[in-house]
Amino acid sequence: MAPLKSPLGFFLIYLPANGLYFLVYEYIQDMAKAQSKTGEINTASTIFAGGAAGMAYWILGMPADVLKSRLQSAPEGTYKHGVRSVFKDLIVKDGPLALYRGVTPIMIRAFPANAACFFGIELANKFFNTFTPNF
Repeated sequence: MAPLKSPLGFFLIYLPANGLYFLVYEYIQDMAKAQSKTGEINTASTIFAGGAAGMAYWILGMPADVLKSRLQSAPEGTYKHGVRSVFKDLIVKDGPLALYRGVTPIMIRAFPANAACFFGIELANKFFNTFTPNF
């Protein structure tokens, strides 16, 4: 398997999707706080914000992930210029929609998986704030 050429390359392809992930989560939670009488987030808003954030991540991150997967699964030397060569080959042979091949199962998984993730994070935050309030 051909790895990405550098850890920096791996980091850069996922940076925009990770930024959007947390931006969407925080935006929805801020809107929920503004609508709440107590100014606190609740379980429903956490589940919705987490699920929506996960879906937003994959909408933006799916093309990069498809390119990375094709590069890593190709025999050594197939793509001389790395991700650029993969992109060119994919667009010419399969068209731009190929960047989202397999998106349906990913989206079906994204909402519940990320909703559960953020639910766990917020639950842990409440626990630690209760038992170690000024830590």
